[in-house]
Amino acid sequence: MTQITVTPPAEVGFDPDRLDRVAAFARRFVDDDLMVGTDVLVARRGKVALRSTAGFADREAGTPVAEDTLWRFYSMTKPITSVAVMQLAEAGGLRLRDPLSRFLPSFVDMEVFVGGTAENPETVPAERPITIAHLLTHTAGLTYSFLQQHTVDEIYRNSGLDVLNFSGGLETVIESLAGLPLRHQPGSRWSYSMATDVLGRVVEVVSGMSFADYLQANILDPVGMPDTSFGVADEDIGRFAACYMSTPGTLAPDLMDAPSTSAFRSPGWSSGGGGLVSSMADYHRFCQMLLAGGMSDGGRIIGPRTLDLMMRNHLPGGVDLTAYGDPLYHEGFFDGVGFGLGFAVVDDAATGRVHATEGECSWGGLASTAFWVDPVEEISAVFLTQLVPSGTHVSLRWDLRTLVNQAIVD
Repeated sequence: MTQITVTPPAEVGFDPDRLDRVAAFARRFVDDDLMVGTDVLVARRGKVALRSTAGFADREAGTPVAEDTLWRFYSMTKPITSVAVMQLAEAGGLRLRDPLSRFLPSFVDMEVFVGGTAENPETVPAERPITIAHLLTHTAGLTYSFLQQHTVDEIYRNSGLDVLNFSGGLETVIESLAGLPLRHQPGSRWSYSMATDVLGRVVEVVSGMSFADYLQANILDPVGMPDTSFGVADEDIGRFAACYMSTPGTLAPDLMDAPSTSAFRSPGWSSGGGGLVSSMADYHRFCQMLLAGGMSDGGRIIGPRTLDLMMRNHLPGGVDLTAYGDPLYHEGFFDGVGFGLGFAVVDDAATGRVHATEGECSWGGLASTAFWVDPVEEISAVFLTQLVPSGTHVSLRWDLRTLVNQAIVD
């Protein structure tokens, strides 16, 4: 386990009393019986200024949140997968403009849903091919089975394409996906989706390695992330947090996924969109690599100009997700926020009425985890818990930014 040393906040430009508000905020979710346990870390200029844990990793077993607790990171897997794809782009293995069918021929003649029902859909041929850039920006026309917004979401569910409970291997999952209609024409709209899972399969085809092995060799080992993997080994079950679901009405957390019986002990496939289990120390190291221009412990993971490209808004015309995206969370949540190559990107903090810095990149996970990196202020922050769904207390993502940024005094 990587040890985390905490530096006095004043040494990196934080007011200590103001920064303590972050810890109090995270603890309050536990004290108010809204979350079972929390872990929050804030770093600046390469040094950790705050680390605060509260509550239980496993309430039923009486296991408190610890320095080395293992968490389901779900969609916070996506930025790691996106870095892997861009490594291959740097090496000449693929281009952002390449059609997906160059690597996965089953995606060559896609159909787009235009009407009808899930049982009898009406479709038309896609007007353009899905590209690697479409996948990185979630504009490919794919979706998720757990969304409840569109008939294609229902088609996914009816087909058995449940990303949380699918078996058969990555290739089988993605080949099944290729036979389903798209939610919209490629490149015409942002829809949160299995796009990053498809990219995991692209990594396999381009690299000639299994997706898990590629991540291990090219990101996890070089960055120093020993606790990050697809699955939890038997000897680590005691460190693995339980996952809870918010109770309708009271919002109190009820046990959803116990460590001993969790599918994460032996997952059926390596999900690049949401399959990684990791620790606070590991994900902190990943964030620091992003802020260090792609360097980690003196080794280069990815080029700085590649990261700059990833951290720009790639939505057409520089529009935000509110204008170009299907609704996710509540109205206005993504005002002033665009999407880069694997991250949400703050483009206009004033438009969004958020206490954030333009250029800040972020994302979260299904179990209410969240992170962001701010290259301007040299800040990274990670918030961990295990509460499904992520929209239960979604405002905490912006509230945390306010509390961190109000503590900056230098």
